[in-house]
Amino acid sequence: MNIKVKMKNSYKKLFLIIFLSILIVFIYGSKFQFQEPKYVGVTKCVSACHKTESQGKQLDIWKNSQHSKAWKTLETEQSKKIAIEKGYKENPTEIIECVKCHLLGREIKPDELTSTFEKEEGVQCESCHGPGSEYMKMSIMKDKNKCIEHGMIVYDNIESLCIICHNESSPTYKPFEFETSWNKIKHYKP
Repeated sequence: MNIKVKMKNSYKKLFLIIFLSILIVFIYGSKFQFQEPKYVGVTKCVSACHKTESQGKQLDIWKNSQHSKAWKTLETEQSKKIAIEKGYKENPTEIIECVKCHLLGREIKPDELTSTFEKEEGVQCESCHGPGSEYMKMSIMKDKNKCIEHGMIVYDNIESLCIICHNESSPTYKPFEFETSWNKIKHYKP
């Protein structure tokens, strides 16, 4: 066989490989795409854990905190009045400056939330620990290092997280005393 025929066959094989690769990516591409972690909501976070004394009773700590009521606060007449005073025409539940601190501490993209995430639950587990879809499995949750590897956030400086929302830019700001506030919600047991 001469060199021209070999090269022609090589080009045909290369073209076929490229064509098949493109076809596979086109057909199955969505299955191969990297999925960003998603927020699953407090109900998923506590469905099997974080309730008992040995697990630190995180659910009770959260339920008894103002964080669990943060979204409901936005739905009150007082919040609507504050929004109007600040020059907004929308409901506080639609104002990003309000929503970000009454939910996740930052702006939210709807595609980051699963169907189990309920805004009405307010500032919840993932508001501090990041989206849980990748670390919520029991096999991962049993190992703190695995949780961190799968996206769970654990803060060395917790106060730096809190002051993202608890600061003077809040229209209802009251002096924030970190130690006092932290003692109301801390939950060290994994």
